[in-house]
Amino acid sequence: MKKSLPPLTWFRAFEAAARHLSFTAAGEEIGLTQSAVSQQVKALETRLCVTLFTRHARGLSLTDDGRKLLPQVGSALGILSVATDTFETGSEADLLTVASSISVAQWVIAPNLAEFTKRYPHIRIRFLSAIWPDDFNSARANVEIRFGSEKQVGKNADLLTPNRLIAVKAPELVGDICTLPLIEAVGTSNGWKDWSTQIEDVPEPQLFADSYGMALHLATQGNGVALVSELLIKDAVQMGAIKRAHPAAISANEGYYLSVDERNEQALQFKEWLLGLLA
Repeated sequence: MKKSLPPLTWFRAFEAAARHLSFTAAGEEIGLTQSAVSQQVKALETRLCVTLFTRHARGLSLTDDGRKLLPQVGSALGILSVATDTFETGSEADLLTVASSISVAQWVIAPNLAEFTKRYPHIRIRFLSAIWPDDFNSARANVEIRFGSEKQVGKNADLLTPNRLIAVKAPELVGDICTLPLIEAVGTSNGWKDWSTQIEDVPEPQLFADSYGMALHLATQGNGVALVSELLIKDAVQMGAIKRAHPAAISANEGYYLSVDERNEQALQFKEWLLGLLA
C-alpha cells in the first residue's frame, strides 16, 4: 500500500516559517495565526520523526534536518504554483493580484481602497493573504507586501516606511503605559522589553497577539496600550479609533516591504498609489 503524504498545509507552514525564522511572520504571510503555524509545523515534525526547528525565546533556527528539507519543499511549492498559473487564462489573467500581510490589508489598504478604485476604475483587484513561493519569485501576485527583516523578505523588496514601533491606546481609555495593561505582538524581535531599556521602565505585558494588526485591534477596543508598527496607525488615528499613548518611538528589526512586477503597468500604478498614501 502506497504511503500517504503529509498534508500540503503542513509543508506550506514549514516553508514560510523557515524563510522568516518566525512563526508569527509566517502566519502573517499565509493567513494563519502564529499558534496554527506552530501546530502545523509540530505535526509535520511528528509525522517525519525529526525536529525541524530549534525554538528560541525570540525566533527560530533550522536544524540540520530542517535545512535538508527546505530546498525540496520550496521547489515543490514552486512547481505547484507554476502548474496552477497555467490555468489562469482569460479574464483571470487580467486581474491585479495583491498579496499582502493581513495587518497591512486591514489597516492601510482597506480604509483607502475606494480612492484607488475611483482613480483606476478599469483595474480589478484580487487580494491574497497567502504567498507560496519563496524569495519573491511568485507569478501568482503582481504586488507583494511582506513582513519581516530585510534578510527575511528576500530580494527586490523595498521598505515601505522606517521600522518604528509606537504605543497606542483607545482615546477614551484613562491612564498611561505605566498603569494600563500592555499589549504585545509576539514572535517579533522587539517589544515592551526594548521600550523599558530605551525609553522608560514599564510593567510586563498582560495581553499578547500574534500580529501587529491584532494588537492594534485589541487597543482600539479599549483593552490596553499596544506597541505596534507606525505604518499601521495613520488611518486609525485620523478616524479617532486610536491615539498615541506616548510621544516616543523605538526602532524595530522587522517591517513591511513592497515588491512589484515592474513589467505590469497596473502593479506600478498600485505601487505609486500606495507610496503616495504612506508619504
